[in-house]
Amino acid sequence: MEVKKHKWTWGNQDKKKIYVINGSPQRNASGTMRVTEAFLKGIESYGVCDIKIDTLSDMDVKPCYGCLSCWERTDGTCIINDDISEIKQKILDADVVIGSYPLYFFSMPGTVKILNDRLLSTMLPYRGKRPVEGLPYHEFRYDFGEKKFFLVSTCGFGQTIPTYNALLTQYDCIFGKSGYQALLCPQGKVFSTPGLRDRVDIYLEKYTSAGIEFAQNGVISEGTIAYLQKPIFDERRFQLLIDKHWQDKRAKGKK
Repeated sequence: MEVKKHKWTWGNQDKKKIYVINGSPQRNASGTMRVTEAFLKGIESYGVCDIKIDTLSDMDVKPCYGCLSCWERTDGTCIINDDISEIKQKILDADVVIGSYPLYFFSMPGTVKILNDRLLSTMLPYRGKRPVEGLPYHEFRYDFGEKKFFLVSTCGFGQTIPTYNALLTQYDCIFGKSGYQALLCPQGKVFSTPGLRDRVDIYLEKYTSAGIEFAQNGVISEGTIAYLQKPIFDERRFQLLIDKHWQDKRAKGKK
């Protein structure tokens, strides 16, 4: 399987390859993808991009057998015949890889967990080395060079801390603390609330600005990351909106 090394520059002649994995079961109705699209809009406004988006629920990715054949019998090739080899190649070819999905019960949707399990084949076999906090717990099989990894996620909570702690711990173990950046968005339920679209569109502009910052610098500052996690509404206003949301849902269910 071919793997390319990447040096992070974005000159006039550069054409960055961006691969987005839409892990939301909602497909095109995903509020998280609205955040991702706002981020991509900022990147595209700065430099030429080749963007590929795969919706995970439309792909054939079977659960991992746990057989470790990718470690024991093959050189990182999974023995299951499905779409995982295509996904892996797109990850290896890309300059930027974005996982886009909502928080599900303090973790990731089941389809994304299955994908992550299958991507164990991108890691070298574990040989008893003690994990070092802050670094990937497995060594990568491939030299990813300057490849950038992002998690873009929304949640229904009014805040991202501590609700994302469990998920981010998984990412820290896989990538190391500095091996990815998480763009997290609280109060995701308001994305589907009638009458709030204009307010949400204004809110999403800060993710577009983050895309511009990333394209310019190859990284997003910690200050910007913290700013992105600020909610749209104050706590009291959000509670009222959520109460109305569930009241409307129950009313529709009784009809």
